[in-house]
Amino acid sequence: MSDHIDGPRPIGDPSADTELKRAASEKSVGRLLFLDVSVGGRVVSVNADGTDRKVIVDGCRTPDGIVVDPEAGHIYWTNMGVPIKNDGSIERVDLDGQNRRTIIAQGDTFTPKQLHLEKNAGRIYWCDREGMRVMRCNLDGSKIETLVDASRGDPRPGPDETKWCVGITVDPDRGQMYWTQKGPDNAGAGRIFRANIDIPKGKNATNRTDIELLFDGLPEPIDLELDLSNRLIYWTDRGDPPRGNTVNRAAMDANSGKRSPPEILFSHLMEGIGIDLDFKGNRMFITDLAGSIYSAKLDGSNKKLLLAAQGNLTGIAYFEIRKKEH
Repeated sequence: MSDHIDGPRPIGDPSADTELKRAASEKSVGRLLFLDVSVGGRVVSVNADGTDRKVIVDGCRTPDGIVVDPEAGHIYWTNMGVPIKNDGSIERVDLDGQNRRTIIAQGDTFTPKQLHLEKNAGRIYWCDREGMRVMRCNLDGSKIETLVDASRGDPRPGPDETKWCVGITVDPDRGQMYWTQKGPDNAGAGRIFRANIDIPKGKNATNRTDIELLFDGLPEPIDLELDLSNRLIYWTDRGDPPRGNTVNRAAMDANSGKRSPPEILFSHLMEGIGIDLDFKGNRMFITDLAGSIYSAKLDGSNKKLLLAAQGNLTGIAYFEIRKKEH
């Protein structure tokens, strides 16, 4: 073991000057990645204002959920495949579209939907719609686990849409996960649940006893995101107006008997699907199936249409990269 201890570099140290100059010559640039299920299925990248559109990957099989690991330089996304078949998959690619590989093969998940990256634990979580499951694996696709099995013995693909799991997000600080079960179209049977990320000792994915129902009677809740600093949960809903085709927000921790109704922040979507939050910029990004990308502040104000007629859009992810200034 070395006995050298790193400390502040002395003034005038050339290496310190080099680091400062490099930092000063770089700036953070925000980018969006979104999924288009039309034209064969694509992963598309744009600036946060909608400019500089680039197709990163094409030939996807009905892509739905997307996350980014900018430090590792990876994009992950789910392919729903054909919902009546057991042929969903999850893929990974570099930020520049190179080194595309499948990490969850067809047959290991039915219809994977929203995806969540839990970087510190080295895992990705997803919901399996027709599989009626909440699942996770390591970042390389190993150690696939079913955390929740909502089927109650139903065959897969699941015939009961109230058991379909769609949106997923994780609170790593408290060791909890949140997911949606959307129910039939516009049936008002959508629900949002919470449970520990690890199955209680002596239980399994089918009979675990720590599942908490947070919200029910929703039109069709889809994708989820969390504001952990303010303990708020955001979600899109693709059901009919007035409560559907919206972005909603509610307190994460209120007692079930004392919860206020969800706050509608954004309305008039055309089947809202994807959502991601940029806390540094105090804004959210939203997609709808009609092909639009919107932004707004986290309280729903300052609504902007960034892009329209982009195809049929599902998941969206915001990230920042460092670029040299010229």
